[in-house]
Amino acid sequence: MRIKNSPSSGDRLSQSKSMVLQETDLPQKPISRHRRNQSQHNVVVAGAATFEPLVDLKGEIMNMAKISDSGKKQRKNWSSVWTVLTSDQLMFYKDKQETGLKPGGKADVLQLCGAFIEWNTEKSSRKNVFQIKTSTGSEYLVQTDSYSTASKWYDAIKKTVDSSTKEGFPLRRSNSTDYLPRHSSLPGYGSASPGVKQRNPIHRRSINMFGSSKLKHSASDSADKNGVKNRLKKFIIRRPSMKTLQEKGLIKDRVFGCHLSSLCEREGTTVPKFVRICVDAVEKRGLEADGIYRVSGNLATIQKLRFLVDEEEDLDLEHSQWEDVHVVTGALKMFFRELPEPLFPFRFFQPFVEAIKIKEPKQKVQAVEKLIQQLPKPNHDTMKLLFSHLHKVLAFSRKNLMSTQGIGIVFGPTLMWPELDAGNMAVNMVYQNQIVEFILTESQEIFNLDGK
Repeated sequence: MRIKNSPSSGDRLSQSKSMVLQETDLPQKPISRHRRNQSQHNVVVAGAATFEPLVDLKGEIMNMAKISDSGKKQRKNWSSVWTVLTSDQLMFYKDKQETGLKPGGKADVLQLCGAFIEWNTEKSSRKNVFQIKTSTGSEYLVQTDSYSTASKWYDAIKKTVDSSTKEGFPLRRSNSTDYLPRHSSLPGYGSASPGVKQRNPIHRRSINMFGSSKLKHSASDSADKNGVKNRLKKFIIRRPSMKTLQEKGLIKDRVFGCHLSSLCEREGTTVPKFVRICVDAVEKRGLEADGIYRVSGNLATIQKLRFLVDEEEDLDLEHSQWEDVHVVTGALKMFFRELPEPLFPFRFFQPFVEAIKIKEPKQKVQAVEKLIQQLPKPNHDTMKLLFSHLHKVLAFSRKNLMSTQGIGIVFGPTLMWPELDAGNMAVNMVYQNQIVEFILTESQEIFNLDGK
């Protein structure tokens, strides 16, 4: 039945009232009806909340190592960076002068919303180390020698993480009916113009009920997600330590990637058993092999050998599956490359570089010998066995075509590298090769090989 009497202006407004939010929930500016403007303003911020910095940390030199990029593990390389904390980001610059970079400049930027921070003593031998894991799966280690400075930054970052996670801005679509103005001029939505046809109030009411139920459903989803996040956080905090799992036998101690001192202590030796087995196998059947230690073995077979060693299974390198001597040498090189701290410890890297720069030969030998005598017992004895073995390899250079320089190029980066890649990598590699070459050349005098 068609209604002849035209409703008054007040009636029209009351009919359209169920379709819109209160004035306090409305955006400040009406939505443009032009398609292009709608695409440019597709997302709007609900409310007028703004972040205020929780702390006033203008910047400071810290040590940083990125160990994971979006869940993909990376080699731990420490570097000194200029660290800046904002209301929702932690930024690492190479130096203080780069803080004026425009957006998109070369700086590591950590989004702290949804991040996780904790003190960490297992992933680095340094003191005052804390770990930050972002919501995207990237992980960073941050460290400084001063405990007060490290504690100050830890507390400030943790407060920022908690605040930015709780007060994250909710995003909504600008074309949602929740943001239509009270006196919209769109047809069918309670226009103030008397010439515009209005829709059925019952239809409007049904749309409003659907919209409110959708909002309630979204709120319940958000609460469920927060509950899951809190339960996961509690689980991670309560998880047992690596030491506890090892004591219960759930995690076995491995050979590859284990600290040299810990491995030798566990085996009751000063030289790892795996190193001795590989050296004996090479000296028995591989000293005359062409390109020994320079030629790579089959990587799949090397990984299989590594798995057997880590699982503490009986290893017989005389078996036919290990007949390729390059597989044995490849596994031995991999063992030294995967040490958390190289055979030449980090604190000895620069002293060895300074010693190799000495021009007078006798003084150079004495300086290098003195440094080697200062090494920890496992490092010293393992180094003595390895260079004694490489000296035997060099004795067959006419058949295996390996020179002192060739061995230095292979074992330089394998046995030593700096803790912080702050210097020139090419220059460091030159020194690494020269140090190994020099010790190999003077090994009989440095290690007293003739008198052993």
